[in-house]
Formats: sequence, structure tokens, C-alpha cells
Amino acid sequence: MSGDGNKVSFSEREALFYHETIRPGKIEIVASKPMATQRDLSLAYSPGVAAPVEAIAKDPAKAAIYTARSNLVAVISNGTAILGMGNLGALASKPVMEGKAVLFKRFADVDSMDIELATEDPEAFINAVALMEPTFGGINLEDIKAPECFIIEQALRERMKIPVMHDDQHGTAIIAAAGLINACHLTGRKMDEVKVVVNGAGASAIACTSLIKSLGVRHDNVVMCDSKGVIYIGRDNVDQFKSAHAAHTDARTLEEAIEGADVFLGLSVKGALTQPMVKKMAPKPIIFAMANPDPEITPPEARAVRPDAIIATGRSDYPNQVNNVLGFPFIFRGALDVQATAINEEMKIAAAEAIAALARERVPEEVAAAYGKNQQFGTEYIIPAPFDPRLIERVSSAVAKAAMDSGVAQSPIKDFDAYRHALKVRLNPTTSVLSQVFEELKRNPKRVVFAEAEDEVVLRAAIQFRDFGYGTPVLVGRTQAVLDKLVELGIEDPESYEIQNSATSIYVPEMVDYLYKRLQRRGYMERDVRRMVNQERNIFASLLVALGHGDAMISGVTRPFAQTMREVQMVIDPKQGQVPFGIHLMIGKDYTVFLADTTINERPSAAELAHIAKETAAVARRLGHEPRVAFLSFSTFGNPSGKWLEPIREAVAILDAEKPGFEYEGEVAPDAALNPKVMANYPFSRLSQPANVLIMPGLQSANVSAKLLRELGGNATIGPMLIGMEKPVQIAPMTSIAPDLLQLAVLAAAGVVG
Repeated sequence: MSGDGNKVSFSEREALFYHETIRPGKIEIVASKPMATQRDLSLAYSPGVAAPVEAIAKDPAKAAIYTARSNLVAVISNGTAILGMGNLGALASKPVMEGKAVLFKRFADVDSMDIELATEDPEAFINAVALMEPTFGGINLEDIKAPECFIIEQALRERMKIPVMHDDQHGTAIIAAAGLINACHLTGRKMDEVKVVVNGAGASAIACTSLIKSLGVRHDNVVMCDSKGVIYIGRDNVDQFKSAHAAHTDARTLEEAIEGADVFLGLSVKGALTQPMVKKMAPKPIIFAMANPDPEITPPEARAVRPDAIIATGRSDYPNQVNNVLGFPFIFRGALDVQATAINEEMKIAAAEAIAALARERVPEEVAAAYGKNQQFGTEYIIPAPFDPRLIERVSSAVAKAAMDSGVAQSPIKDFDAYRHALKVRLNPTTSVLSQVFEELKRNPKRVVFAEAEDEVVLRAAIQFRDFGYGTPVLVGRTQAVLDKLVELGIEDPESYEIQNSATSIYVPEMVDYLYKRLQRRGYMERDVRRMVNQERNIFASLLVALGHGDAMISGVTRPFAQTMREVQMVIDPKQGQVPFGIHLMIGKDYTVFLADTTINERPSAAELAHIAKETAAVARRLGHEPRVAFLSFSTFGNPSGKWLEPIREAVAILDAEKPGFEYEGEVAPDAALNPKVMANYPFSRLSQPANVLIMPGLQSANVSAKLLRELGGNATIGPMLIGMEKPVQIAPMTSIAPDLLQLAVLAAAGVVG
């Protein structure tokens, strides 16, 4: 269950393009200290490093203070069991290990380096990894075949005084155990009474079996099967790892073992569990069909014969996904934070119980909104959503405490309330909410019109939109030109894409009639309207959305924003009583700033500034932030004075009268809105913390600021996002690349902005 498990079909060319574009691979090293001056370099290297070197030599524990070791994990493989693809070698495993490093950073802010070792000799592998102990705070073993993985992990745990975990074993085990705890809770079962059949005897299956026994499942109540049948006491040709779980039983096949079983844990192959077998299970059977990428039995197949079953799989397109990303980032986070010498059984149990307990709690509104209304504890929600922002706080703190209680923590946490708060604010909530938005769109796919489909960048975004399961891209362009470009991009079935060509579309008469009724009193003849429909792609695309043939629209790559906006407004109006405007999101590691209006209103009035502030604050809330609004100016509370301050002051007065339910202040210069030291000079300011919603006084300053930050800031930028139109329309910058377009298309289709 290391991967998503959800089968997503995309072209090989697109996958390769993703890994090569921007810069090769998925990770880079970024300095965490200033490196601009000679003094910086002297402190970073020679002679400045002498002081920490001497301090660490005297006291090795100081390495946690003066180096990155205490937040650095190695992701190590020899490529002998790559994501279900088998033994493809160490070098071929590198994309997977880089991906694992990305997940560590994304979910738990753990720095990670991938290491691929070109050996299948367990002893050579063990020696190589053990020698790296001074470098890393933890070791994540990955994609190593059984039984060597057992030998390697055990030897390294004995030799190294840092956490070592083979995630393919224990990650899956921890999440499955959490699900089993909750499934037993729902069905009124006790752990020491359930009868379990485990199908599969590889690394994950053996780890799952060991962990559920640690949680109370009795050894005598577990039957394990491999490809040759039941592993029973006395069976020949069974290695020591399987024999530890050999059962006293007369059953010799899975079909015989499954009769009357309460639980099926499948870590084997597609189709291993049949409907007749499911019928033989006990009432309210618990079925964890975790084969990757296709389960032993699908939930619809199982439920067809046993509607009372609780079912989990490794796939995200079914409820109750057993996904390792719920565990390993937070387990290592907690272990690193107390400088644990190991990840022991107590820490794994603590992680499983914390994950299970989280699923039983009320789901936060932002998670429920992203995943659907039914995401509350029950038969289809026994495992938390992978992007639940509470995971880092709950699981990491539980693991850290278990490390302390079990005696493996070298740096115990003194104030757990402070630690939980530090975990909670460690990651930017925007990333979590955006991930939830993407997942929800998979559950409710939409039709998005890509207005410039002859452009390669646009077409790549459209291909990814379909490949990743977000919905149907409606491609606007000349039919043959789009088909040729699809072939050029490696699409094997270009005819399967919907192409809308104004020269041949059946919707043109309807479009002409609709648009002529809109424009006939604005000086346009019917022939003018027909020409626009036939020749202007943005007008044609906008009409597709206006007439309900698409749910949202993305454009802007081939024409300036202002021109595209004029063409869109020929067809689609602003929402009643609203002013359209644009927002840029500037996303850092642990913060997001919303900047508005950056695209449309050259000199907003006081009422427009107030409206923009309220609508931007609403977007901030939808993306997981409590808005703190600052109306920016060259002046801070009248110093210096100037003629453009009155609209800002009037906008603040409007909010004073309306009491909008969020913090706001103005007029303030950027440093008085963002720098705590400068903010301290104004104790009367209504901002409790630095602002995260910045309302600009005019388009010139807003657009210049947004583009400067995008080019020089080095942080992720989303936008501009168009707000306030009757239909979801997004106009991307002409410099956009495919991921930018995809992100805007998803946000528009999901209704987060617009």
C-alpha cells in the first residue's frame, strides 16, 4: 500500500515529461541559512564550522542542535521489489525513492535523501547502511524483497542507534491495524476473540500479522496462507518468518480456512477471494483486500453477496483506503523529535491507535467538504482521509510519547501541549486543503473547457486533467490540429477526446441565437455575432460553459489577460451585485498570503475594496486559513499623508459598520502588516498576527507586486484566480506551464474559487 493504489492511466510520455520538466527529478537541496555574502559563506564553511565541529566532538548530542541530522531520513532501496514491478535494480528504483522523499517533506516536514544501493547481498547492504549512521536521524527501508528485507531490517535495528523501519512491512501493518481496531469497534468484536485469515506471506502480510497479535489477536485465532495454501505446523519448506505464524488447523486451502472467519486480511493477488468464500464468513465480516493495484475482491463484488461487510482496500477510489502515507511520515516525525534510538512495537501500536481514534472523531468541516458529506465514522469511514491535517499532530505526538514511555527517547518532550501546537502549525494548511480538493474532484468529476487546445502546454494540462480522473476535458480547436498534437504527445487513442470545433460544432446555431440576444442592443448585427462564434475561441469556449456544455473554462495562455477577459465578458456576466477581481496565492512552507485585486480593477472604490476584502477572506477560509486582512498603502495610519488614502479609510469604515467576522486593518504599509517587529510599534492595530490577506490599493501596485513576488520570491504561486463571475472561468498567465493550468482548472471545476 506504499502507493495510491488507484489505477490512473496516463501515457508513458506524459509521465516521463513530468519527471524531466522544470528540472530533472523531484527533489533538490535548498540551503536553510543565508548564503549571499562572504561572511555567510565563512560561517557556513571555513572557518565558521570549526565551532560546531568541536562542540559535537565533545558531545555527540549537539549534532541535533548544530546540524540537520535530527530531521534527516534516508530512504534506501536496492530495487529488488519496486512497487509491484519486481526486481528492476537499484537505479530503476530512484524515481520511487525520490517520490518517497517528497512525501516525507510534504506530509511531515521531514527532510529526506534517497539512496540506492547496487547490491542484492544482504550483508553488503547492511554494512553500507550501518556505516551511514552519523549522517541520518532515521532510516526508511523501501522496496526490498522478502525474505532479505526481514534479515536486513533486523540486523540494522540491532546495529544502529537510530530509528530503522521497512515501510513496506510496518507502514501497511499500522494502517491496517488501525482499520481493524475500528472495524471491531463497529461490529462489537473484541480483539482477543476475532478469527483472522491472512492471505499472503510476504513482508507486509507477516508484519500485519505480527502487529495485530501485539494488539491482542490470539495466535491460535490466525491462519496464514501463501501461494501453496495454509501455513500449518509441520508443513515442509516454510522459512523461519512464515513458520512463526504456522497454525494448528486441519484447513489446507484458503477456501477451507475462510469458513466462519471474522476477518480476511489480503496482501496477495487480484481475485484471490471469491464471492462463495465471502458467503462462508461470519456475520458482519471484515474484509481488508489490500493487493496492489487490484484487490483480492472489489467492494461491489463483496457487498453483492454480503451487504453487512466492512471492506477496505489499497485504492483511493473506494472507501477505507489503507494508505501508508497515513503513517510513515508522522511515525518518523515523532521518532525524530525525541531522537529515538528505534521504532519499536510500542510506537507502532501507538501510531495505529492514534490513527484509529482520529477516524472516530468528528471530521473537520474543511475535510468533510473536500471528501463529501458522509465522511463520518462508520462502515465506510474506519480510516482517516490521507489529507486530514490533524494527522501530523495526533500520530506524531502519540509516537513521541510511546518512545518516551518505552525508554528509547534520548530527548524527551517536556511540554506536550506546546509540542502539539508546534506540529499543528508546522505545515501550510493550504497544501492539505488543495490536496483534499483534488481528491474530491475525482469523486465528482466535471467537464472543463480548455479554450486553447492547439497549444501544447494547454493540451498537456488537459491530458493530465483526464488521466488523473478529474473529469472530461473539452478541447476547443481545429479538429485535425488537435488530433495531430495529441498523437505527437503520445496519446494512443486521440479520438477518445472530445474536441469542439466551431466550424463543425452542432452547438453553433444555439450559440449564435444566445449571443445575439445578449448583444443585439449593443450595436452587433447577427452576422457579427456569427463571425465571433466561428472565429473567437474564447467566445466559443465561453458559450459552451454558458449553455451548460461545460462546467468550467480555462484560457489565457495565447492572449493577454485583458483581451481574454473582454472576450469572456461578451458571454458571461459577473455575479449579481459583485465586482470581478483576481487573487494571487503566494505559498511558502508554512504560510500562504492572498493578494488582491491583481488583475482587473485599476482604481477600486471604497465599496469595491471592501467587497474584494470580504470575498478574498472567504476564499482564504475555504483554503483552511483564518483571514487577517490588511489594506495596503504607501502610508501607515496617515504617515506619510497622501491623496489616495481616503478610499482605503472608507473601505475600513464600511467593514466597521458591517462587522464581517474577521480581523482587518488599514491603511498600513507592507512591513506594518507582515513584520511582527514593525507591528509592535502600533499596539492599537487590530491585527493579532501578521496579515495573510493583502488588499492592494490599485491594479498597478497589485499586478507589479504579484509578478515580482512570483519571479523573485522563490515560493509557489497560484493565480491569478478569477473571482466573481457567474460561471467558473479562469484566465491563466501567458507564462503558465501545464501544472499551473491543471491547478486552476481543478480549482474552477471544484468550485473553490470563482
